[in-house]
Amino acid sequence: MRDHDRRISAKQLQIGAETIRKRLRGQRYRLYTRVCANTGVYTSGNEVRMGKGKGSFDYWAARVAVSRILFELKGDLHEQIVRDAFRLAGNKLPGLYEFVKKGDPPVMGITKVEAGTTLEEVQRPRLKLPMDVTAGRIPATTPP
Repeated sequence: MRDHDRRISAKQLQIGAETIRKRLRGQRYRLYTRVCANTGVYTSGNEVRMGKGKGSFDYWAARVAVSRILFELKGDLHEQIVRDAFRLAGNKLPGLYEFVKKGDPPVMGITKVEAGTTLEEVQRPRLKLPMDVTAGRIPATTPP
């Protein structure tokens, strides 16, 4: 997941996994689904007054955070074939997705932590403000 947190239904996850299986048919691989749709979604009809309970069960969903891995593949396959399979699955899922492989730099949020980058550098403010601008925002404790 690359853009922002969202809710993905179990049906959408199943369609994504089936798409990968169709593209890799005949190959020797093992596909792992790393997220589980374990949150029930309940809905009540339109134009229904407030109260009267939660509503009826609609579908199962999974909350997927940014930089969460949805599918993992193990096997001796060519990388371009695997990239194509994951691209096809990403087109059928809501949101933007990115292909990552073992050995890629770690990710914090949407920032890739490259070699030499520390945790403090990622957490620091992006823009350093001059002292007079930041001091102007602090309210005075004594009246002028």
